[in-house]
Amino acid sequence: MIIIELDNVKKTYPLGTTRVQAIKGVTFSIEEGDFISIAGPSGSGKTTILNMIGCIDTPTEGKVIINGQETGNLSDRAITMLRHRFIGFIFQSFNLIPVLNVYENIEFPLLLGKCDLSRKEKSDWIYYLMQEVGLSDWARHRPNELSGGQRQRVAIARALVTKPRVVLADEPTANLDSVTGNAIINLMKSINREQRTTFIFSTHDPVIVEIADHIIKLHDGLVTEQVRRKEVVV
Repeated sequence: MIIIELDNVKKTYPLGTTRVQAIKGVTFSIEEGDFISIAGPSGSGKTTILNMIGCIDTPTEGKVIINGQETGNLSDRAITMLRHRFIGFIFQSFNLIPVLNVYENIEFPLLLGKCDLSRKEKSDWIYYLMQEVGLSDWARHRPNELSGGQRQRVAIARALVTKPRVVLADEPTANLDSVTGNAIINLMKSINREQRTTFIFSTHDPVIVEIADHIIKLHDGLVTEQVRRKEVVV
């Protein structure tokens, strides 16, 4: 089932008196349950595409269709609701709130919109996520008391707390050592398999590229190659 489509998407940014075309006409689709690597060198357009899928940015031309809705036709309120209910975000720099502990950081997205869970259901769900990412004993610790890997695990749990169908991860292993990075990747792959959550990575990490089911390679704002896992020789 296709849940995300990009149709001849282009993105141009002003740079002084000139305009720079970051994305030059990209078309691809994403199926539910995909584990996708959008790969390419710095400046290839990876983060720009991720931001358009996440409704943080809008295309200059073309269409971004998410869950059957063309994002360019949605109101600001509808886009906010789509982001809140459909998409989770994992940032390279973690973006945890320093004055909140682990439990509160994970809970935070539930406070931003309507939450249908009772207090007990919400608490049980958050503690379940903490258990899944190996942080059950760290609920009352603040970010400055955690390692980089632990902070990224908090970010993963926070991204999953609203039960999104899609999680966007922008260079999620860039600030981690290789051992911790590999553990984080395996954790996300496990969640992908068990919960059918779609993961979309912006990355140049070869480990993520190797484990991906679907690889989209970018160069200078264009898709240069697109393969499914069964076609990939590792």
